[in-house]
Amino acid sequence: MFPMDKGALLIRLGQNIQLLRQRKGMTQVQLAHAIGKDQQSIQRLEAGNINPSYFYLTEIAEGLGIAIEELVKI
Repeated sequence: MFPMDKGALLIRLGQNIQLLRQRKGMTQVQLAHAIGKDQQSIQRLEAGNINPSYFYLTEIAEGLGIAIEELVKI
């Protein structure tokens, strides 16, 4: 894998989370509700505008009913 800058990695992570969420048939609002966040938080994450903590990623994985490893397969 070629080195990527931080911004590009965050965008790829966000795109992967969005794809996984859509495959589960969930909206941003539904995912946010499932993990006690607001829709704007999910929107920023999927846009690659935030660098999520490990804890936040575990919450997302739990909300989607998947392993955290699936989130970071980019």
